[in-house]
Amino acid sequence: MYDGGVFGGVTRWAVVFLIIFVLFILLVPGGGY
Repeated sequence: MYDGGVFGGVTRWAVVFLIIFVLFILLVPGGGY
């Protein structure tokens, strides 16, 4: 995988944040909130 230094780090964090965000959206409706 291409790692463009800072840009690569930002992209990696963006992917991680996106995954967490999607999981949060999926879990909240079933969590009683």
